[in-house]
Amino acid sequence: MILRRPDGAFCLYVLAHGAGAGMRHPFLEKLSVALASFHIATLRYEFPYMEEGRRRIDPPAVLHERVREVVAAAAKEGLPLFAGGKSMGGRMTSQAQALAPLPNVLGLAFVGFPLHPAGKRGVERAAHLREVAVPMLFLQGTRDELAHLDLLRPTVERLPRTTLHIVDDADHSFHVRKKSGRGDPEVLTELAQTFARWAQRTIGDSSSRASRSAGSR
Repeated sequence: MILRRPDGAFCLYVLAHGAGAGMRHPFLEKLSVALASFHIATLRYEFPYMEEGRRRIDPPAVLHERVREVVAAAAKEGLPLFAGGKSMGGRMTSQAQALAPLPNVLGLAFVGFPLHPAGKRGVERAAHLREVAVPMLFLQGTRDELAHLDLLRPTVERLPRTTLHIVDDADHSFHVRKKSGRGDPEVLTELAQTFARWAQRTIGDSSSRASRSAGSR
């Protein structure tokens, strides 16, 4: 696991990798640095198949168990917790949450939710999200071939407590074309800033609900 905890961190994001690249992938490293600039700590980790250098992805139950192990380890940092990750890592985190809530996790954030395989439109991968009770943040690019927006947008709108942030011209890897007038650094800043605002709002809402609950006793 790789923990990055900047001074003044106000929350910790348990950040899983995608299917084909581990926790040291340059995108995750750069995203972690960008999040740290907004006082967000990150804990990156690897699923067993990636850790052991295997190409075959572990069964979902194994992936879910790893998510739970890392969330438990993250709780020891004593910060408000969020979980999720890039592509498959985020989807596996949401499946784990749907099966049984991840202890202390206030919300889930997806960096490119893989709604469907490339070239195979569908929304079946989102069915379990109806069982997720915590707030969710979807960070999605307009050119993401694994989540066409005409499918993702109505799917998200039907879910409670969700936020969809669209990154103009970004693909599934959050690369943008030169003609967009922006580069990858600007996109990473946008992702981190959006996450920070959502996390702060979610923490505030959670505190308000806890206060109301305590006052009603």
